[in-house]
This record gives sequence, structure tokens and C-alpha cells, in this order.
Amino acid sequence: MGRVRAAALPIVRPELVELYLDHRAAQGMGTDHKVRWGARALLVVVPDLERFCRLPLEQQLGFNHETHRFISWLAVLRHLQPGADYLVARRPRLGIVLARTDPELNLLFMETARSLGFRDYLAMTQFNLLGHFVALTGRDPRSLRQADWDEGRRLLLEAAERIPNRGVKALSTSLFNLEATLFHAGLADDLPRRRSPNRGDARAAEWSRVPATMQHYLEQITVTLRPGTVKNAELTLREFALLVTDECAGVSRVADLQRRHVERYKQWLLERPAARGGPLHRHTIRDRLSKLRGFLRRLDEWDADDRPARQLVFDSDFPIADEPLPRFLDDAAAAKLLAAARKDPDPFARLAIEILARTGMRRSEMLGLTIDAVVQIGSAYWLRVPVGKMHTDRYVPLHPQLKTLLDDWLLHRPEGLRSDLLFTDHGRPVNASRIETAVCNAAERAGLGRVTPHQLRHALATQAINRGMSLEAIATLLGHRFLSMTRVYARIADWTVADEYFAVTEKVEALYDAPHQLPADAEGSEMAKLRREMHRRMLGNGYCARPVEMDCHFESICESCTFFVATIEFRPTLERQRDDAAAKGQVAREQIFDGLLNRLDEHAS
Repeated sequence: MGRVRAAALPIVRPELVELYLDHRAAQGMGTDHKVRWGARALLVVVPDLERFCRLPLEQQLGFNHETHRFISWLAVLRHLQPGADYLVARRPRLGIVLARTDPELNLLFMETARSLGFRDYLAMTQFNLLGHFVALTGRDPRSLRQADWDEGRRLLLEAAERIPNRGVKALSTSLFNLEATLFHAGLADDLPRRRSPNRGDARAAEWSRVPATMQHYLEQITVTLRPGTVKNAELTLREFALLVTDECAGVSRVADLQRRHVERYKQWLLERPAARGGPLHRHTIRDRLSKLRGFLRRLDEWDADDRPARQLVFDSDFPIADEPLPRFLDDAAAAKLLAAARKDPDPFARLAIEILARTGMRRSEMLGLTIDAVVQIGSAYWLRVPVGKMHTDRYVPLHPQLKTLLDDWLLHRPEGLRSDLLFTDHGRPVNASRIETAVCNAAERAGLGRVTPHQLRHALATQAINRGMSLEAIATLLGHRFLSMTRVYARIADWTVADEYFAVTEKVEALYDAPHQLPADAEGSEMAKLRREMHRRMLGNGYCARPVEMDCHFESICESCTFFVATIEFRPTLERQRDDAAAKGQVAREQIFDGLLNRLDEHAS
């Protein structure tokens, strides 16, 4: 439609027009007839400003440029409350009006954004979005609470999805940056977190189809288990319940579950692709089934009304778990990685790789370090690792070079942050993917292929055990609760096996170079065991072929045992024993030896 023009009619609330003109005059801006008629055009069409949001979006956008300036001024001063669709479609520069009407807020916001490392144009983009929140809520920005920020964010992102070519991803990033500045400026209560625009709504819609018993279970375990564990349990129960309800319409309660539903879930897990392609790893399948069995067992323990009549998940359902050795970096590869990392222009990348390689911390433990993590005990410095995967904290020795790097990082850390985390990015917690990217980039420059942050932990443990560090000390360094977790590194370099192997190899090679009889001391442990067993089985005239597992009930009459074996070299001895039996009139004994001699003749023929 064409642009709306002001009619030659008396307008309502002329004082708003005069206030607007006074504001422009105070700012040294024009107040000619175009500005006046632009303001009047809105009040002629919408005498009641509350009706502005009820106009079709096309009509809202149809006003001329001067009218939109008037709308921006009304929105920032909270005389008019436009909808999210208008703000996203029009993209009014409300930050300019807000800066002129509240210069103190603008100064606080811009200084905070600069201290977090945002450039001025990004800071102004954020401040413009702050004006959008003021317009959406109709409230002063200093009185907004976290619920207002969350609701405004939701409305703007939903509007961006409805309106074509409005860049949902770019808007989401700008809002994420805005939340960081708001938090450190003291205008918001929570640190920013990345959220998918639709994932929460989609998950809520799915849970509406899931039995309430499962939701109650998740509420209970939230009190005792870590968020990551609860998240895995929530995912397992939700996908299992949705699979059952989609394929079996008659199942609406947990008590309706049967064994066939678990069997179908097992098959579904085998067919479901993993996030990176290919089938799910067997450890993932074990984890899913373990979460499901834990849920059903808790219902039995709680004597819940809504529970199956019997247990549905058994040990035989679990795939056999692999026990692979840790994938570690050898000394040469670790040296190449650190050399490449020290050339990285990003100080965080350099520091992250040094910390992981020198302390053996997990990635999550490193990101949880606080600004007071470095402590001095005696003359040495230590690093306090926060409570992590094993529900314990610990102190690890701090290498002097690493201490210098940490001091330099703290020196350049922005002052006045409301977060005590050691590692922040523009005031926000550093994302775990940034560590993985740093390690991957360093590995690529070093020509090592793909390397993960956790491999640096394995590398440190392997280096330590190869150089004589005790398993107990390594367990303390890595934060292992059980020594069995540390023994896996001893399997990587079993020097007892290596010493015996190379000792025997040298003697075998000597035999190959100059053929002669292998020396007796060249036997390995297994060879010596076989030799001792053969000597134990040797009889005066043969060998006993009885299996080791069977007991012998004829220890004094071996010759009559069915397992007795004699060979031709024992013929003279057997003949003398037969002659001795004949001389003594021992007929039965004589017949035994005759039978043995006859068998020897048969074998010889």
C-alpha cells in the first residue's frame, strides 16, 4: 500500500507533538514542517496509540520516514508499545533515541561493553537492542528483571522467524552479546547462556506426551545428581517414551510397559545414527539402557503405584563394553604440539594447551577455574582444581612457566567483572568448543592429524609412568577416586613384559645367526612352565598323557591306565619289566607288559 499522509483534521494529544519538537530542538535537530506533519500523520491514523499494535504489519510499516522517527521517540519514552514484528521488520534505531534521552545509561553501557572487549559498533548494536526491550516492555531499562529479558528475547526471535530475511542467527548472536553486557553492567541477574530458539518449546511439547511418573523421577534425581547426568536421563526417558507412544497407542502409563517395548528400544538404538554419522557406539547404548534400568529400579524402591509388574531390563541386554587403552601422544608428538601451540597468536589457545598438557586436567575442570585458583603453599605454587567429574577437588603443582602464563592472563583480564571465572570471553564463560578448536589447530600445524583435549591428559599420565612416577601419585594428580582408573596407564607401557621379550629376542636372534642349541636360560616363563610340566609327567618308561584338569586314581599302576603312552625307545625297559614279572610269577603284570609291547610292534609295522 502507499505511504500514509496526514489529513487536514484536528489531531488528538497535540502536546506529544510539541514535546517531540522540543526534544529535537534541544538536540540541535530540525523541526520544520516535514517533522511536524510526520508526527501528526501517526496521531491522525492512530489517535489511541495502544491501537498501533493492532494495525496490520503492512500498515505499520507504511508510514513515511519522519513518522517512523516519531514512533521511535514515542517507543523509547514509553508512550507507545510496538510489537516485536514491527521492531524486527523495521529495525528502528532506538539506541540513538535512548542515548539522547538517558545519556548516563548510555555511558555505563558503552564503558562496560568496551571493557568486555566489544568494539564500538558492536556495543552500539547491543544498545539499540536494549532500546527494543524498552519498547517491548514499556518499562525503564533499570527496572527490568531477568524474566523481562528472557521474554523479550523470545518475542524478538519468534518474530525474526516469521519475517523473511531477518537473520535469526545474527539476531541471536547480538542478543547473546547484549546479555553479557547487561549482566556486567548490573542490569541483568544471570550470566548469558546460548539457547536454541525452538528447542525448549519442542522439548516441552514432547514432554506433554510423556507419563508424569517420568517427570517426577527427573525432579527427584535433580536433587542428588549432576546436571549432565540428569540431562542424559531426561534424553533417554523422553526418546524411549516417545518411541513407545508412537508405536503403541494403548500405552499411556509406565505400568503398561512390557518386555517387548524394551526389546524394540534396543533395536531402535542399533538403527539410530549417531550425531557424527554411523551407528551409536556400544558404550552409548549401554548408557541409555543403564538410565532406563535405573529409572525402573527406583520405581520399585519407591514402591510407586505406576510401575511395571516386573523388571524389564536385564544384564544380558547390555552390549559387552570394550576396554580400549587410552589414546595418548608419545613424547615426540607432544613436543610438536606444544611447539605449534606456542606460535598461536591467540593467548587463550596457548594457555589452554599448556594447562592441559602440564596438569592433566579435564576440559570441564579447566573451564571451571576461578581467579583465586593459584595458591602459594610454602615456597611453591599450586593450582586448585575445582570439584569436577569425580565430585572432589584437588591441588596440583604449578610449573613456573605455567605460573607466568596465568599471571599474564590475569593481568589482561577485564576489571570489574561480576564473574569470578578465570576464563571468560567478552564477559561470558568460554565455550568448551574453543578449547577443542585450539588443540585441533595446533595439531594440524604440527602435522599430527586429529588430536582431542583429553589426549593431553593421557599423554601426561603416560609420560609420568614411563619416568617412574608411582600409580598413587598419578592417581592424586589426575583426581582418580580408584586406583583401578590409573592402572590402565600401566598397561600402555608394561616394562616387565618388554624386558622379558627383549631378553629372549636377543638369544633367539643369536640362535638364528649361528644355529646351535638354544641356551637353557633363554627360556621365557611360559617355556619354563611347559618344561616343568613335562618333567612332572615323565614316568620310568613313558609319559602320562592325562589332561591337567583330571585327577589320577591309578598313581601306582600307570601302565594299565588308558592315558599311558609308551614309545619305541622304551622297548628295552618294557621287555625287562615283562621278564621280571614272568620270573616272579606275576601273570597279570606280565600280560600288561606283553600288551604294551604288542602295541609298540603294531605301531612300528
